[in-house]
Amino acid sequence: MSFYDPTKIEVLYDAASIEARCRQLGAQITADYQGRGELALVGVLRGSFPFIADLVRHIDLPIEIDFLGLSSYGERTESSGIVRMTQDLSEPVRGKHVLVVEDIVDTGLTMKYLLANLQTREPASVRVATLLHKPEGQRVEVPIDYIGFTIPNRFVVGYGLDFAGKLRNLPFIGVVVGDEPVPGLRL
Repeated sequence: MSFYDPTKIEVLYDAASIEARCRQLGAQITADYQGRGELALVGVLRGSFPFIADLVRHIDLPIEIDFLGLSSYGERTESSGIVRMTQDLSEPVRGKHVLVVEDIVDTGLTMKYLLANLQTREPASVRVATLLHKPEGQRVEVPIDYIGFTIPNRFVVGYGLDFAGKLRNLPFIGVVVGDEPVPGLRL
């Protein structure tokens, strides 16, 4: 038996679709940054780790990778609107082209906070790549340069996205359609 109830999670994008989209985005990023100087990918923990791992395999450039942690959800299914930095970058980004790699942009509040924070560090440029964009839930406009998939305003899990710290290890992106996708874990 699986650790989650498959009748409570509808597959939105399977592993093959995600891999194909990572390949396309990697090729686009490679073309856009060819010959532009140092490229530093900044993954936003925790949700972006599967996406950034798959994406970098398709970027044919010398790159640096760093991570920072932000939180605005806690154990809720929607953003609190209060962004908290839980881990900072380990290296400076001054003078580098920064590509922020995020799992999902929905309200835009977390990304707005992060972009303002990064600009104070004097990078050469800052762009955003997100696996998922949820425009119906967006409260503030933020620039997004690379979008994996545009999704409806529903709560999604898997491929790094979680509910209360669970379900990140699903190999697909799914929509929760029931009230208890993991036995004992109530939404």
